[in-house]
Amino acid sequence: MTTAQIFTGILVVLFFALMIGVGLYCRRHSTNVDGFVLGGRSVGPWLTAFAFGTSYFSAVIFVGYAGQFGWNFGLASTWIGLGNAFIGSLLAWNILGRRTRLMTQEINSKTMPDFFEKRYGSKGLKIAASAVVFVFLIPYTASLYNGLSSLFNIAFEVPYWACILVMAVLTGLYVVFGGYMATAINDFIQGIIMLVGIVAVVVAVLAENGGLMGSVEALATGAEGGWEYVAFFGPDPIALLTVVLLTSLGTWGLPQMIGKFYAISNEAAIKKGTLISTVFAIIVAGGCYFLGGFGRLFMTQAEVSAKGFDSIVPSILSNLSPYIIGIVIVLVLSASMSTLSSLVLTSASTLTLDVIVTASKKQVEEKKKLLIMRALIVFFIILSAVIAILKDTIWSDFVFIAQMMGVSWGALAGAFLAPFLYGLYWKKATRPAVWASFIFGVGMMIVQLLISMKVFSVGGGVLGFIFKNSLSSGVVAMIGGLIIVPIVSLFTQKRKPEGVDQLFECYKVTHTVPAKNSLSED
Repeated sequence: MTTAQIFTGILVVLFFALMIGVGLYCRRHSTNVDGFVLGGRSVGPWLTAFAFGTSYFSAVIFVGYAGQFGWNFGLASTWIGLGNAFIGSLLAWNILGRRTRLMTQEINSKTMPDFFEKRYGSKGLKIAASAVVFVFLIPYTASLYNGLSSLFNIAFEVPYWACILVMAVLTGLYVVFGGYMATAINDFIQGIIMLVGIVAVVVAVLAENGGLMGSVEALATGAEGGWEYVAFFGPDPIALLTVVLLTSLGTWGLPQMIGKFYAISNEAAIKKGTLISTVFAIIVAGGCYFLGGFGRLFMTQAEVSAKGFDSIVPSILSNLSPYIIGIVIVLVLSASMSTLSSLVLTSASTLTLDVIVTASKKQVEEKKKLLIMRALIVFFIILSAVIAILKDTIWSDFVFIAQMMGVSWGALAGAFLAPFLYGLYWKKATRPAVWASFIFGVGMMIVQLLISMKVFSVGGGVLGFIFKNSLSSGVVAMIGGLIIVPIVSLFTQKRKPEGVDQLFECYKVTHTVPAKNSLSED
């Protein structure tokens, strides 16, 4: 082994040891369901903000999205990262954070499907939402493993299945042991690694082509580039806007993201968490997409056509210092494991609390709930790993990383975003409106999935534009839900849940605060 390989190996071993150590340390926080799923609703701003950010940005962003959209839009792809920061983080925290924490505590809700049942008074909604979470988080979870193989092969000759196996086992260990608190602490550590790693990689890549100005000029004048790839809004502003909306607004309806607001401790934590989360997103997401914008300096169109978009970022990194590559390996592991832990915890808690416990005719004890959740975490990790391996072999021509993630995001956000948002702010939202949003959002993405699998096609025109890919159909699913819910609600006011007025009183509870936080009217 070379010195660089030894260095990378030491980093990876230390990283894994730290993750497992945190899981063991956090066992004391996971003795009941509330502690295992929500950390006792006492998680501070730094842990919550980093948990939000690391769940948001995974290897899917670093390898898949950055490569594909950097190639398509050039440096303008940086707008995607900024949209993630200001729409997906800053606005999400300000609009959803406080109200989510208050209402979910008021109705004693631990998951998003549970919120739909208690807010809209329908057990059927909870079962349907649980099914959507289960079905559409699986391909999202499986997509997290992609990109590991090509990056590991730069530093080590490690088979893809071995990368998946190691990552799955170690993630499963610390989540099973420590639950949400272990996930939050590890997310903080992994977030620090991601911040340092992305800055180091961007600086190193720019240095390859004479710094920032040299790299920009090379992109503008290169054989595969052109001035449109350094333009302010790139060669296709409409397509760029579509990606910004899906990857930014979509987080407002993702259960693994919204769940972070359930657990935050207090008002001060929300204010600090908003700032921390936004800055984190600017650096990590902005840096990833900015890096991907230089992909045309490192590959040709023929190579991309042969190897796919997922090979672009590994190609960018292949000529860097082996020590920088070592940092990148740990960066990608951090990004993938943090999101994987959040997804499997969300899936397991939802299926346990909203389906299995609900269906049980007998009272289920806390210890049994925890046992079921831990077993399901193992099941989801194994299932996602198997799908990822099959995709690399049997299903290798199915879809790119971006398509897999786009279908999941579109279905979840299309179904959940509008009912959740209106449920927090608008008393008149009704059960039929929520059902309409579920059906529309999921239906759109099932059609998109069938088109991606070439079961049928829709040709050109409006339908051709909507179902061009999972990104455009996902945006239509989200925006459609925001329109459908108020319209259907206004026509179905007789089906409005009882007790909603009383429920919204939780927002009116008076708290005494220091004068430095609120000016007196006197």
